[in-house]
Order: sequence, then structure tokens, then C-alpha cells
Amino acid sequence: MSDLVTGDAVVLGLRPARLPSRALAFSLDLAVYLTGYLLVSIGLLYATASLDAAANAAVTLASFLLVLVGVPIAVETLSHGRSLGKLACGLRVVREDGGPIRFRHALVRGAMGVVELLGTLGTVACIASLVSERGRRLGDVFAGTLVVRERVPGARVMPVPPPPPWLAGRFTGLDLSAVPDGLWLAIRQYLTRMNQLDPAVGTAMAAKLADELVARTGAQPPAGVPAAAFLMAVVHERQSRDAARAFGGQRAAAAAAPPAAAPVVTPPVMPPLVPPVAPPVAPVMPPAAPVAPVSPAAPVQPARGTGFAPPA
Repeated sequence: MSDLVTGDAVVLGLRPARLPSRALAFSLDLAVYLTGYLLVSIGLLYATASLDAAANAAVTLASFLLVLVGVPIAVETLSHGRSLGKLACGLRVVREDGGPIRFRHALVRGAMGVVELLGTLGTVACIASLVSERGRRLGDVFAGTLVVRERVPGARVMPVPPPPPWLAGRFTGLDLSAVPDGLWLAIRQYLTRMNQLDPAVGTAMAAKLADELVARTGAQPPAGVPAAAFLMAVVHERQSRDAARAFGGQRAAAAAAPPAAAPVVTPPVMPPLVPPVAPPVAPVMPPAAPVAPVSPAAPVQPARGTGFAPPA
């Protein structure tokens, strides 16, 4: 762990990158830049075929400086110390006080890199990195920078202490849109390490950060509220808004969506109730009985539709 201490007496928990990881990141960056330089050189070769030798030499030198020197400087400046190789290896270039680098830092690093990296094939940079306690090369020494590891295995993020209960919900109407990310980071670092600071130094830092926060928001804290408690309450309010923005949007979308129509269950079509028809039963003939003589004037006709004659 690095022993870097800022001007406000905040100990930075940074891990300086060593030679193997830096060499791997530089190799990846160099492969990308050489590929771009090769493509640019081929294009310029066809574009400047009609020029003389002096013009071709000038164009070649300009393309070399542009691709292998200008592009790395621009990438480190715009990405705040994260090139493609460093991003792949989890590294980042920062100032000695832990802040993000600027153009002048990237310019000094790039200018020195031409000498110690490209001019000597990295020999000077390797020796300087091995000798330095923090693994810095000459470009880092002259620029006042340090290459650190961003992804630390097993690192635990310290939570921000909760505000006092009597301050909860007091800053719901506070406008936090003008507070920059750098100030939020400084406040968070202070709150997670304020117990490690000297009480007098911690009180002074809390007052300074609270004044900057009040200047950005334009609202004065309640009278009698300590600066550290004010910072805790405001950070808690910001975290609550971020959580509401992240999860409340999904809930609002779910509430605004029309309720899904209940599936229409069609009852099964039942056949009409028809009285069961008994199967035809074979007629049971009674035993033969003596038939009384019937008068011929009144002949007995069998009943229609029955199929058999009724018994006498």
C-alpha cells in the first residue's frame, strides 16, 4: 500500500504498479500505436509518391511524432491517465497527490518516453522503475506522477457513515446538480477516513469541504449542525436519490404500464341435457294361457306401437 499523503493530511490507499504490469501495459499500447503508425505510413506513401525526398522525410517525421508521441499524450490527457493497455491491466496514471493528471503531466511523460522508451528500447525505463521505491520511470519523476493499480484483488470499499437520525430527510429539496464528481470523491474519502485523522485536522477538513459544498448548492446548513454531520447527511441524500433513480424508474414504469388483461377462460361447452334413452328391451312374452273364445263380432286388434298383444 502506498504511503502517499495529500496536502490535507489524507492518507491515500493506493498500490503503485510494478515493472511487470507496467511493461505489459506498455507492450499493449505500443502494439496498438505501431499498428496505427503502419497504416498511416502506408496511406502517406501513396499520397506523397510525387513529392521529393526531403518532403517525404518531413512527412515521415511528422507522422512519427503525431502517432507515437502526440496520440499517447492525447489519450492520457482525455482519459485522465487510462490508455488502452493500462485499462486492460487495471492501471492508471495519477498525480503524486492522487488527483487526475492534466495535459502538462501527459506532455512531460510523453516527451521523456521518446528518450527512455523508444530511444533506448525501454532499458532506461526498466532500470529507473527497478531502482525507484514506487516503480516510477524518469517521465513520472519529472512529471510528478505515479502509476497505480485501480483493480486491487480483495479490496474492501469502506462505507460512508450514516448521518445522525435527526438530520435524516432534512435536505430533500437541496439542488445537487452543480456539485462536481471530484468534490463528491473528496467528501467520500474524508468521511471514510475521518476516524484516522487528527481531530483538529479532521475538523478543519470537514469545514473546508462543507464550505465548498455550500458554495456549489447555494443553501446554508441548519444552525448548530457540525460540518461532518452536514456532509454525511448530504451524501446520504445523494445516495438516496441515486437509488431512487435506479430502482424507482423501474417501479414507475411498471406502475404506468396498463394492467395485463386477465386471460379469458372459455368454459367447456357442455352438451345439452338429453334424457337418456333406454335401449330397446326385448318384449318378454308371458306363458301361454288358454284364450277365451272371442266373439267374431268384436275382433280384438293388437295395440299399435307396442309390438305385442296385451294379455286377456
